[in-house]
Amino acid sequence: MAVLGLFLAWRISHPNEDARWLWLMSIICEIWFAFSWLLDQLPKFCPVSRATDLNVLKDKFETPSPANPTGKSDLPGVDIFVSTADPEKEPPLVTANTILSILASDYPVEKLSCYVSDDGGALLTFEAMAEAASFANLWVPFCRKHDIEPRNPESYFSLKKDPFKNKVRSDFVKDRRRVKREYDEFKVRINGLPDSIRRRSDAYNAREEIKAMKLRRQTVEDEPLEPLKVSKATWMADGTHWPGTWMVSAPEHSRGDHAGIIQKLFLVSVKPGKSCSVLKICHTPGIFILFNQFQLLKFPKVMLKPPSDEPLHGTVDSSPLDFTEVDIRLPMLVYVSREKRPGYDHNKKAGAMNALVRASAIMSNGPFILNLDCDHYIYNSEAIREGMCFMMDRGGDHGLQGPVYVGTGCLFRRTALYGFDPPRSKDHSGCCSCCFARRNKSTSVNSAPEEHRALRMGDTDNEEMNPSLFSKRFGNSSFLVDSIPVAEFQGRPLADHPAVKNGRPPGALTIPRELLDASTVAEAISVISCWYEDKTEWGNRVGWIYGSVTEDVVTGYRMHNRGWKSIYCVTKRDAFRGTAPINLTDRLHQVLRWATGSVEIFFSRNNALLASPRMKLLQRVAYLNVGIYPFTSLFLIVYCFLPALSLFSGQFIVQSLNVTFLTYLLVITLTLCILAMLEIKWSGINLEEWWRNEQFWLIGGTSAHLAAVLQGLLKVIAGIEISFTLTSKSAGDDNDDEFADLYILKWSSLMIPPITIMITNLIAIAVGFSRTIYSAIPQWSRLLGGVFFSFWVLAHLYPFAKGLMGRRGRTPTIVFVWSGLIAITISLLWVAISPPSGSTQIGGSFQFP
Repeated sequence: MAVLGLFLAWRISHPNEDARWLWLMSIICEIWFAFSWLLDQLPKFCPVSRATDLNVLKDKFETPSPANPTGKSDLPGVDIFVSTADPEKEPPLVTANTILSILASDYPVEKLSCYVSDDGGALLTFEAMAEAASFANLWVPFCRKHDIEPRNPESYFSLKKDPFKNKVRSDFVKDRRRVKREYDEFKVRINGLPDSIRRRSDAYNAREEIKAMKLRRQTVEDEPLEPLKVSKATWMADGTHWPGTWMVSAPEHSRGDHAGIIQKLFLVSVKPGKSCSVLKICHTPGIFILFNQFQLLKFPKVMLKPPSDEPLHGTVDSSPLDFTEVDIRLPMLVYVSREKRPGYDHNKKAGAMNALVRASAIMSNGPFILNLDCDHYIYNSEAIREGMCFMMDRGGDHGLQGPVYVGTGCLFRRTALYGFDPPRSKDHSGCCSCCFARRNKSTSVNSAPEEHRALRMGDTDNEEMNPSLFSKRFGNSSFLVDSIPVAEFQGRPLADHPAVKNGRPPGALTIPRELLDASTVAEAISVISCWYEDKTEWGNRVGWIYGSVTEDVVTGYRMHNRGWKSIYCVTKRDAFRGTAPINLTDRLHQVLRWATGSVEIFFSRNNALLASPRMKLLQRVAYLNVGIYPFTSLFLIVYCFLPALSLFSGQFIVQSLNVTFLTYLLVITLTLCILAMLEIKWSGINLEEWWRNEQFWLIGGTSAHLAAVLQGLLKVIAGIEISFTLTSKSAGDDNDDEFADLYILKWSSLMIPPITIMITNLIAIAVGFSRTIYSAIPQWSRLLGGVFFSFWVLAHLYPFAKGLMGRRGRTPTIVFVWSGLIAITISLLWVAISPPSGSTQIGGSFQFP
C-alpha cells in the first residue's frame, strides 16, 4: 500500500508532456485500479483461523448425562434444500447423486430432512428422485457399514485411489461389487426414464383416443366426423395425469402455469419384498408415495417417511447385503413443486427457496437450513456436524462479521431467514423469551401466556410483537406462525454454562419427531401456492430477497445489515464439491449474470453506502466491493487499449523509461507476487490455477463485466432491458469424450471486445516495429514499453484465443469480421487524428518516408 501510494504520487507529479492525453488516461485508470485493489484487500485485515473438534460435539450432545440418560442425540434438526428447475439442463442423474450424498450424511437420521425443489414440475425429475429413494435403501447402509467417503456414488466409484485401502471388514469386496452392480443398473434406469415416460404417455394417450372415438361413434351415427383432438398428457405410472408440466405443453400443464392443490391424500406403504403398485419403481420397505385422488395438481410428495426415533437394524431377508449391525433408517425426503400461474411473479429461484422455507417449517421445522444446488453434493459426510460446532458455540470472535453469502453450501439459522434481529446480550439473549415444546395435537404454542410469547423485533426502537400479529409478515398459516418460536428455541445453544443466558436446557431435543398426517401435508401445500405471499413480507424482509438476479448476495447483505454474523468453516476435507461450466461461453454467461446482479445492487437500496450502523466498517467495504467491481471493466478495457495507442502514436504513458519508474514497477510487481503466493498457500491451489484465474479476470472484465455495466446503466437511466444470448454453433463429435463440452463454441456478442483488443494490439505491435525500424532516430525505449504492455494484455487473453479456435478451429466468421472491422476502424481513426511524424498527406492519402 505504501509503495502504491508513492508510485501514484510520482506518476501524478511527473506527467508526460509529449502525450499528456495518454498520461491522463493511464493515471485515471491506475488510480481506479488502486482504489479497487484496496477495496479487495481491506476486508482481509481481520483473518481468523478456527478448527472444530467433533469429539467435543459428541460428548456434549450425544453422550449419556443426567439430563439425557439414554444418550439420544440432542443436536438440532437440519433441513437441506436442493433446487433444480430443468431436467434437460440439470441431468436427473446428477441430482439423484446429490440426494444420495445427503441421505448418507453422518448426522442423526431423525434430525435430518431433505427437500427437493423442482421448479420445472417435471415428471422426469420426480421419478428420478423416486428411483434415488429406492436405491438409497442399499447405498446408505453400505456407506455406514464400511465408512465410505465420499458418499456420492458416482464420485466414489470414479475414485482413482485404491478403494480397498484401510477396509478391515472381510465382506467389503463382496458388498462393493454388489453395490456397484446395483448402481450401474440404477444409472440405466435413470437414463432410460425419458423414453420410458414417453412410451408410457403415448400408450395411455392412444388408449384415450380410442375410447373417445368409440364414445363419439356411439353418440353420433350418420354424421361426418371431424378429426378428434385429444390433449397429449404426460402420465404417471399409476395411470393418472402428471399434475406438473407436460412434455407437450397444454393449458395448466406448462411452464409457469401448473396448479397444485391436493384435496385428499393416500399414504401407500410398501411391504418387504413387494413392489409398489402406485409407481412401480419402489422395491424396498419404507418408501411412501403421496398421490392425489382428484388430480388437483401441485403438491409436495413425501418419498421417504420420517424415520423412527430408535435405530432400526437390517434383517437377513430384507436386503441383499448383511446389514444386521447397521442402522438402515433413512432421513425424510420430500419432493416439492410449487404452484405457478400466469399473472404472478414467481421470483425465480428466490421464490422457490422461500416456498421450501415455508413447507419445511410445517413438515419438519429444522432450526437450521442448508442450501445446495442440484449439482453440488456433500463430499465430507461429517460436514454438517462440523458446521454445527459453530452454530452451537456460545460465543467467540467472528472477525469481520464473516464472509459474504454467495451461491450454495451455506448453513442458515432459520430465524435469521425470518428477518429477526440477532439476540442482544445486553437486554435479550434470544428472539424468543421462553421455552416451547414441539407442537402436538393436545398442546399448542398458542396456549402459552401472552407475555411469554412476545418476540423482540428490533433493538433500536424496543418494538415488541407477538405471534398473533405475524400474519402480516408471514402469511395466514397458523401452522407456520406456531413453528417460528419452536425453531428459535431449538436453535439455541445449551444452557450448560453461566455465560449462556436463555439457552435451551440439555436434553430438550431428545423428544421423538411427530409423524406427518394428512392435515399437516395439506397445510404445507397451501403455503406453497402462488397467492400465499400476497400482502406479506416474503421476499422483502423475510426469506430470500427478491428483485435481483443475485438473490444470495442481497439476502446475506440484509442479514449482516441486521447484525448477524457468519463464519467460514474450513473442514478437514472439502465439505462440498460440484460442477461448473467448462466451456468459455457458458462461463461468460454465468459471470455476466453475477456481474449484472452486482450492478443492480449498486443502484439499489442494498448499496453498502446505505447500510445500517450495525454493519461493521470493513464488512461495509466488502459489500461495497461487491457492488463496484464490475465498473472496473470500464477502466480495464481502456487500459488494454493503451499499449496499442502507445505503439500507434510512438509515445508512452511516461516521458521515458527512467530508473525511478522501473524501480517502482519492479517493487510493485514483487509485492503483488508475494501477496499472490500467500493467497495460494492459504487457498491450497497451485500456481497454474492462480494464473488461470488472473487470465479469466481480464477476459471476464473486458466482456461480461462490461456488458453487465451497460445493462445496468440502460436499465437505471432509460428503463431498457437487454440481454446477451448464447447460441450453440459447434460441438465435439466424440460422444465418449468426457471433455466434449469444452470444445462447444457458442456465439455471443460478449466475444467482440476481447477479440477487438487482441487484433488491435497485434496490429499496433506491427505498426510500432515498422515505424521504429524505418525511423531516422529509433525510439527503442518507447517501443519496448508499448510492446511489453501489449504482451501483458495478450498473455492474459491467450486462453480466450485458444478457446475460440476450439479443437478444430470452428470459429464463426462473424466473430472475426466484426472484431476485425472494429480494430481496423480504431486504427485508421487514430492515424487520421494523429498522423505519424514525418508523414505528408496528399490527396486524402498518407505517404510515409
